[in-house]
Amino acid sequence: MSLTEGFAVTHRRYVPHSHAHYGGSLVDGAYGLGVFGDVATELLIRTDGDEGLFAGYTAVEFLAAVRAGDVVEATATLVRIGNRSRELEFELRVVCRSAPERGPSAADVLDPPLVATRARGTVVTPATR
Repeated sequence: MSLTEGFAVTHRRYVPHSHAHYGGSLVDGAYGLGVFGDVATELLIRTDGDEGLFAGYTAVEFLAAVRAGDVVEATATLVRIGNRSRELEFELRVVCRSAPERGPSAADVLDPPLVATRARGTVVTPATR
């Protein structure tokens, strides 16, 4: 286990078309927050040996659209260590985007990735016995 400020965990996943809620294949912002919960869980397992619990967000910024067919990458970075609390910074980036104008399965790698969501939140670990 590595309880060090700056420690980070990253997940990548494909955004399925079943998650599109709006015109233009847009996905709601809650999708990214769900991904942040998953990456925070792995970070806590690696740093504290427990999944912990999410206490809340202190900031969330939706900066760009996430669409069905995107490949997104979410990173959680440990920025503050308390007795039982851990403050994390999150970033969700679109690393690939579908290009339906070129064909039904066409897609592009985005270089640089498109930053879609940033957030800051607090997670807590159980008291040690």
